[in-house]
Amino acid sequence: MQRFDAIRPFYDSEINEALNNVVNHPMMKALMNFTFPDVADEVWKEQLHKTHSIRDFQCNVIYQSVQRVLEKSSDGLTTSGFENLEPNTSYLFVSNHRDILLDTTLLNTALFENGLVMTASAIGDNLVKMSFLNTLAKLNRNFLVQRGLTPREMLQSSKLLSEYIGHLLLHENRSVWIAQREGRTKDGRDETNPGILKMLGMGSDEKNLMDYFKKIKIVPVSISYEYDPTDALKMPQLMAEANNEVYVKDKNEDFMTILSGALGQKKGIHIHVGKVLDTEIEEIKENNESSNKQIVSLAQVIDDAILSNYHLWPTNFIAFDIVNKTERYSHLYTENEKSLFERRLEMRIDHDNPVALDGFLAMYANPVVNKLKYHDVV
Repeated sequence: MQRFDAIRPFYDSEINEALNNVVNHPMMKALMNFTFPDVADEVWKEQLHKTHSIRDFQCNVIYQSVQRVLEKSSDGLTTSGFENLEPNTSYLFVSNHRDILLDTTLLNTALFENGLVMTASAIGDNLVKMSFLNTLAKLNRNFLVQRGLTPREMLQSSKLLSEYIGHLLLHENRSVWIAQREGRTKDGRDETNPGILKMLGMGSDEKNLMDYFKKIKIVPVSISYEYDPTDALKMPQLMAEANNEVYVKDKNEDFMTILSGALGQKKGIHIHVGKVLDTEIEEIKENNESSNKQIVSLAQVIDDAILSNYHLWPTNFIAFDIVNKTERYSHLYTENEKSLFERRLEMRIDHDNPVALDGFLAMYANPVVNKLKYHDVV
């Protein structure tokens, strides 16, 4: 399968050599010292020298790193819906997207703990320009989504990507994680971009596209953080968009965002996995609409599942009440929780900048607005 070489993660046969190439890298030392603070460098280096598969690396290193992240910067991870998934079965997880690295590693943590197939996960190649990060991504079963292409290159890249995702799901029995849209949600409004589904459909081997989407077993995923550790870092882009300006990232911005996501305080984290979209897709198929309309309908079905199952936190209700100058949800948070949120707002946002203030509050309030579309939030 050489045609996938430009985007695929390492094969197990390449793992040992890749680890030996980075075992002495200062960033590997930082990762291992963070994960195993009481273990001498020689001991973990010996362990890496003896590692020969992605699964071993994920279970013995990445899983342990995630446990340390959860212990140091959260109140723990809670989950729901995993009992509806079958072991030894591949799924296409379409997820809302909050954090570059954590969304996928936390999902894989939950899959691993539930004895389910872990994912290969999409990551923009712009995020792994550093050689070490590129290697780490491929060690952790990430495949590359190529960015910054011409329209012609984008078409070829999308075709390759869709074929690779189909190959993983249908021929390797490997689950796949993909975000519902390009880039993380900055404003708390989670919406599926139909373009993502069009790209996935380019890999279809079925006459009717909906039959292909049934075959690859789409599972909507809702992930929510009580505190977004990168909330303030998302403000410059939101402000540029509010002023109709083109936002240009700083050189190391993505790396700093990854670090902040991992180490910043998150408090509660919840992942809900929905049921496989089956009858919903069958209904779309039976409507006999054009494939474009079917794709828009499927995007809406995914949105409905993600938004209605999104776990709301006290921070969401506090922000909603502040924005709407109400106490509608005051029974769902304490005075202490409200003062903590207001303190965070004070420390992170310039109150003389109304655009930044509104953007920060909307990021936390909009998930409540989204959920109200489906049912009243008690």
